[in-house]
Amino acid sequence: MGRTKHFLLEMFKILPVIFMLTVVIEAWIPKEVIVKKFGENSGFSGNTLSLVLSSISAGPIYAAFPIAKMLLKKGASVTNIVIILNSWAVIKVPMLANEAKFLGVEFMAVRWVLTVISIVIMGYFISLIIKKEDLPGLEALDQTKIHFEINEDYCIGCSICAKFAPQVFEMVDDKAKINYVPTNQSKIELVLSSVDKCPTKAIMFENYEVGSE
Repeated sequence: MGRTKHFLLEMFKILPVIFMLTVVIEAWIPKEVIVKKFGENSGFSGNTLSLVLSSISAGPIYAAFPIAKMLLKKGASVTNIVIILNSWAVIKVPMLANEAKFLGVEFMAVRWVLTVISIVIMGYFISLIIKKEDLPGLEALDQTKIHFEINEDYCIGCSICAKFAPQVFEMVDDKAKINYVPTNQSKIELVLSSVDKCPTKAIMFENYEVGSE
């Protein structure tokens, strides 16, 4: 009974701070930044950043869940969310320091390497099975709130956007054209990547929001 009271008191102390932090991150960090750093196309750098940030995080694992949900809504990939949650739970720096103290540096290092490999593999396998559309609150996007267009005066026909999202963009007379407005989360992320990669910033993308929960 005493342990339960201690756990509940800890939750009441930590969760309000975590929710405030989540609101601050959501308000201050643009979706484009989350997509670029943690999205489907962030690759190895996104995996590494997820691993590092969660390893130096503070607080128990349940504090990670609201942050993970917010990152998902803003464009983080399922793979990176799995990496964040697992790293937060089992390879945080204070935990590694205690592990090295009691079990030795060699044990800690070998366990860390094998754990990191397992976490990354797990992240990729889970992303193949679980899609964002399957998760609560991320089932659909409101197409009426999505608007993007191409400024033909700025477009130089580099075709980067068509390479990133061939189902969304096509090249006509050396100019990029929009085939359709996507509502799928992963395709939205490809569009945002195209916006970021466009050398002349010819793609204008506004009002990207996740549909109501």
